[in-house]
Amino acid sequence: MSTTESARPTEAPVMGRLSRLDRWLPVWIGLAMLAGLALGRLVPGLGEGLAAVQVDGVSLPIALGLLVMMYPVLAKVRYNRLGSVTGDRRLLGSSLLLNWVLGPALMFALAWTFLPDLPAYRTGLIIVGLARCIAMVVIWNDLACGDRDAAAVLVALNSVFQVVAFAALGWFYLSVLPGWLGLQQAGLETSTWAIARSVLVFLGVPLLAGYLTRRYGERARGRDWYETTFLPRIGPWALYGLLFTIVILFALQGEAITSRPLDVVRIALPLLLYFALMWGGGFALGAHLGLGYARSSTLAFTAAGNNFELAIAVAIATYGATSGQALAGVVGPLIEVPALVGLVYVSLALRRRFTTPDEATDPRSADRKAGS
Repeated sequence: MSTTESARPTEAPVMGRLSRLDRWLPVWIGLAMLAGLALGRLVPGLGEGLAAVQVDGVSLPIALGLLVMMYPVLAKVRYNRLGSVTGDRRLLGSSLLLNWVLGPALMFALAWTFLPDLPAYRTGLIIVGLARCIAMVVIWNDLACGDRDAAAVLVALNSVFQVVAFAALGWFYLSVLPGWLGLQQAGLETSTWAIARSVLVFLGVPLLAGYLTRRYGERARGRDWYETTFLPRIGPWALYGLLFTIVILFALQGEAITSRPLDVVRIALPLLLYFALMWGGGFALGAHLGLGYARSSTLAFTAAGNNFELAIAVAIATYGATSGQALAGVVGPLIEVPALVGLVYVSLALRRRFTTPDEATDPRSADRKAGS
């Protein structure tokens, strides 16, 4: 039996699991971008007002959107299965290599290649490359039918390394490495606590809430009620939170984006290459190592995504809200969202090339077994 023939029985269920909201996600995201840009341009002082609403330096609207976005996804994780993920040294080692060695180095090379004459944007992109994804990646991974439990572990791993390594890597890529190569040097001044606070707000709070919800929800009403009744009710709120966050991010710099379109294009080109190379490399590496579809997809999306919220926060704190560095951070989700939505569909198309259901690593297969 051919690969295509063996995959046909599973193709329809994969797409069928995408709700109407999920299938039209690119449209909703495009409308959210336009709404944010329009609000930023048409409502005087909106950007300053949104940026002024902060809790200990964290933008309250952005934090609210991220919390709403993250909680439903993390409430779906079966935390009693995480041991099977942490024992996979190939997955964890590959993720560390892609995220903390290849990712920052690739963004550094692309930033200097495409923006040699625009130091502010170049610095902003390098900061983006250092901020590994801890938020939106769980959305893309879930839509692509990746391994949800593996994504939770890799996101947690990125969070720990982000707290420990972000400032040191920023110093290396902005000050040390350019000096060694005879290039213009830049500086990065941010505290470890500022990075740790961002991780705690955007990941720690919804992770704890998701864990407690599953633990006490299953204890009170049982797993069947939790997964067939409760999760479908809260599931759509992840995308509502994503769309709200996009509107806020684009409203904050709507004027800068629309008034400098050529600058946006120059920032977009290295970002597009970065997403394609990191995702493709991650997926190919996972397939080469025999991780199966679910974990190969998870490895690819966790490698390709970036924590633009942290990058924007660091750029604003260091260089100012109207700086070119901050603009590069804001342009990031403008490119990342449609690019990774497209890669979700590429991932689903590649799934048919895997000849077996990959039940060992596919959380959907495990869920079906548990429910039978």
